[in-house]
Amino acid sequence: MVVYAAVAVALLLVGARAIRGEQGAEPSFAAASGGSGGSSFSVGGPSGDLVVHVAGAVRRPGVYRMPAGSRVNDAVRRAGGAIRQDSLEAINLAARLADGQQVVVPEAGPGGAAVAAAGEEGPISLGTATAEQLEEIEGIGPVTAGDIIEFRDEHGGLSSVDQLDQVPGIGPATMESLRARLQP
Repeated sequence: MVVYAAVAVALLLVGARAIRGEQGAEPSFAAASGGSGGSSFSVGGPSGDLVVHVAGAVRRPGVYRMPAGSRVNDAVRRAGGAIRQDSLEAINLAARLADGQQVVVPEAGPGGAAVAAAGEEGPISLGTATAEQLEEIEGIGPVTAGDIIEFRDEHGGLSSVDQLDQVPGIGPATMESLRARLQP
């Protein structure tokens, strides 16, 4: 009788531990997305993890969980790499990732030139904009364009146009122009 009681207690403990483990377990992103670029995953996770969106000319665009301290290159590799290697010349692969950042690998245009913007009239990608493209925006000159690119590179990219209000020389009027012409 004592043996049966001991076995029953052991089974209860193992069952309770298994149930607690299932409730506290967080699925890995690869399992949750099926590798198809889906963006369904559990929010939260180990402290220090970053969640980034990799889009554009990559093999598996999607939302990925990355360890703190990861670089843009790590996110592009996690997304299966660039479809065309010459597309990578338009982005800073060495920049540190920020939580919530979108990394856009531009499509390669004719002759292999990377296309950083959707078109003359469309919004410019903040993650890949060149100084020349930024200077086309009303209120942005060469110095401010350089400051924006430097700020972007120092912070590992930008997840929102609103972050540019931290750049010296950008006031409320310029922010309105930036919102109309830039996308994260």
